[in-house]
Amino acid sequence: MPSSMKCGDADYTPARDAMVAFLKGWAREGRTDTYKALSEAVAPEHRVHYHSRMISLLLADVCRRDSTGPEPMLSALVVNGSSRKPSDQFFELAVTEFHRRDPGWTWECERDAVFDRYRSPVSS
Repeated sequence: MPSSMKCGDADYTPARDAMVAFLKGWAREGRTDTYKALSEAVAPEHRVHYHSRMISLLLADVCRRDSTGPEPMLSALVVNGSSRKPSDQFFELAVTEFHRRDPGWTWECERDAVFDRYRSPVSS
C-alpha cells in the first residue's frame, strides 16, 4: 500500500486543487457532505484518508487559496458523518486565520455564504 501524502509531496498541490474543484461543485449544488465523501472523491488519484491530519491541512490550504479576507471558507461544506458539523480544526481556523470572532457567527452562516458565492445564476 502506498504511503500517505505529506506536505511538500508532488501530489499535495494537485490534491488541494482537486478538493477546491469538488467543493466548488458542492457549493453550486447547495450541498454539504462528509470528510469521507471528499476523501473518496479525490481518490484514487490522491490518497487522503478522511481521518488523517492531512485532510485538515489540505482543507486549511483550500481556504487560504480560495478565501482571502471576508470571502466564505469553502471547508464549511465538509462535515463529520455523525455530528453533521465541521471538525474542531475548521472552527479553530475560522477564528485564528479568518477572524470569525463575531458572537453571532455560525458555521451554518459560513456554509450559506459559500452557497451564495458559488450558486449559478438562475435563468429566467
